[in-house]
Amino acid sequence: MRGIYLKSGLGDETYVPPFIFENDYEAKLTSAVQEAEEGMFAAIDTLLDKTKIDPQQITVLIVTCGMFAPVPSLSSILVNKYKLNPNVKTFNLSGMGCSSGVMSIDLASKVLSSSTDIGYALVAVTESISLNWYFGDNRSMLVTNCIFRVGCAAALVTNDPKKRRVAKFELTNSLRTHHGSDDSAYKAAFQEEDVTGEVGVALTKDLIRVAGVNLREHIKTLAPRVLPLSQLVMYVYSVAMSVLSKGETKPIVPDFMTAFEHACIHTGGKAVIDQVGRVLRLDDDVTEPARMCLHRFGNTSSSLVFYELAYFEGKNRIKKGDKMWVLAFGTGFKVCSLVLKSLRDSSSEVESDNPWKDCLHRYPLKAW
Repeated sequence: MRGIYLKSGLGDETYVPPFIFENDYEAKLTSAVQEAEEGMFAAIDTLLDKTKIDPQQITVLIVTCGMFAPVPSLSSILVNKYKLNPNVKTFNLSGMGCSSGVMSIDLASKVLSSSTDIGYALVAVTESISLNWYFGDNRSMLVTNCIFRVGCAAALVTNDPKKRRVAKFELTNSLRTHHGSDDSAYKAAFQEEDVTGEVGVALTKDLIRVAGVNLREHIKTLAPRVLPLSQLVMYVYSVAMSVLSKGETKPIVPDFMTAFEHACIHTGGKAVIDQVGRVLRLDDDVTEPARMCLHRFGNTSSSLVFYELAYFEGKNRIKKGDKMWVLAFGTGFKVCSLVLKSLRDSSSEVESDNPWKDCLHRYPLKAW
């Protein structure tokens, strides 16, 4: 584990559940519940305080946690905690990996847009390490212990046009592609028992290749939706030349940063960030937020892109009208994108609830 960790790109300030430091070193249900409640309650309390939204106004509740599904559900815990309206529509997303945070925003948008009523969707994004720590010796399963860390985020989505003046972003586009019909993609990250019966999630060596292949498929669909005409013409021409040459020449990869000012790239691990950078031919300054997020917080799974978004805000890099590409991968194998348009400049001062507030001055690191 030490060998894996030293190559992971993580720093020494990431967070794990308390049981890791206890003498009996045993994960229990109480630890998992504590981990979920502490993260969700803190994030939601801050969100409601900032937005001044009465919990009774919340019409949709979406909770995503890939590896923990207690009874009653996580959404029921929040309904009980915040005394939500009995008519609230609740959704629990599980088993969907790191992409579910992005998917939950897309789901919130679709649920709200399907109704003519004004509503608010509360999205809580978390993950559970406590009951998913691997105690065996399988190297591919030990990787999860080394890179996954505690994290949580909360967001409020609304279809109320009057809230445009106070909202941070507008969701202008989204795309979700599922590649589970391919066996190698389906098995790239897989929960199973090892030879001794210990349960863990195996991250295979094929995961990086699968991410690259399916990202290429994903951007084929995304490109016509977001790229400027000049990039589309060049891409179509390169595809035609590839067909005429019977594959001797390869289609070019469009420059997606001509369509966006910023990109929140899936911080799944050092190798994943490098692979995305190679596939999309991104400069180091584009992948910087992802690399710094991995170093400071580790892979917080479904909430990781929100920590990355907070980095942009903390650095005061977002201006009104800027477009943000949010990209995440998930088990199964899924690739998900959101396109966000900033409705205002980010604050010149780091907000009190920004998770980077006590360390932002140290980033970006000179060496990573």
